[in-house]
Amino acid sequence: MSDLSNKANETPPRTSAIRRTFHIARVDRGAREVRGGTAPPRPRTGQLPRLSRLMALAIHFDHALASGRLRSQADLARAGQVTRARLSQIMNLCNLAPDLQEELLFLKPYFNGRAPITERQIRPIAAEPNWDKQRRRFKKLTGSAGRSDQE
Repeated sequence: MSDLSNKANETPPRTSAIRRTFHIARVDRGAREVRGGTAPPRPRTGQLPRLSRLMALAIHFDHALASGRLRSQADLARAGQVTRARLSQIMNLCNLAPDLQEELLFLKPYFNGRAPITERQIRPIAAEPNWDKQRRRFKKLTGSAGRSDQE
């Protein structure tokens, strides 16, 4: 009985809590791994302007026609499952001055709201045959629309 009474009078051993910060990281092929510390901040990715994607598509279509992979815009429209009128709108982007095409390809992503420049705003500029006039109209448009590099 003396053993039981001694154990009852003993104070329980002190425990200490260990606090650690950790996060789950994805590694090879989607596997997960526990890592110490807080998770790195996620990069802020914006929305790539649709106009940039359409400009790239127009250039791709132009190369497909020039290389002979497709014979006509009608074949291209059937392959892309769009109307011939819509394909013409996209292909008209190739009528822009080369520096304007490059600027459209490299528009910065936008983070809030709508894209600063839309295809509808560019169509009348692409219809202008004079590249100098195109540049002036584009500069006027981008000056009033605000730059996409501002967040």
